[in-house]
Amino acid sequence: MQRVLIIGATSAIAEASARIFAERGDTLHLLGRRAERLEALAADLRLRGAAAVTQGLLDASDFEAQDAALEAACDALGGLDVALIAYGDLPDQKACEEDAARALEALTLNGTSVIALMTRLAGRMEQQGDGTLAVISSVAGDRGRQSNYLYGSAKGMVSIFLSGLRNRLHGRGVKVVTIKPGFVDTPMTAAFQKGPLWASPDSVAKGIVKAIDRGADVVYLPWFWRWIMLVIRLIPEPLFKRLKL
Repeated sequence: MQRVLIIGATSAIAEASARIFAERGDTLHLLGRRAERLEALAADLRLRGAAAVTQGLLDASDFEAQDAALEAACDALGGLDVALIAYGDLPDQKACEEDAARALEALTLNGTSVIALMTRLAGRMEQQGDGTLAVISSVAGDRGRQSNYLYGSAKGMVSIFLSGLRNRLHGRGVKVVTIKPGFVDTPMTAAFQKGPLWASPDSVAKGIVKAIDRGADVVYLPWFWRWIMLVIRLIPEPLFKRLKL
């Protein structure tokens, strides 16, 4: 049985992951912004077999609230084995191009607030000498594209930070897992036309839990995105800048 903290617990991927943890009898603490959704999710997870489920409110962009929320979470869990950071928002790229304040707001939510949480959790896990820190980044962070480079920049920042944490914490009992989903059919992507490259939250969640269990370094979900992004990264810049991606 593991003690699992999920931050951004009411996102579609987080909920699907929480159901897997619950069904195998883990103890869960849920953090998110919507009290009613958290309460409903907690009740469902208890019915699915979770050893115990508690919840707390956190707006992750409120940096001053993070420490207290994490302290309360660890107290409720009686320790911490796994932390999954699973929140984010897809900003309006065009609007961010025209409004610096809006661009910075998007970077704060998807980038710097995540880094603040990772820093706090990594320090706690390093001190205790064990734990797994898993964070949902995105394939969008592998290369900037005109259609979503604000979101991609934030996710790229998160991925590079995770790489540094993994290097720093190697050999200290702490595992750092970077999760890079491709297209996932969630409320955040409801307006997008779906195709064969799209995955369900349930299938991505299975990959996340598997990656956490085996202590993977970097996982692309579904698996084929590793090769798609390899090709995209290898396109020479003189050609890449001409593409409409």
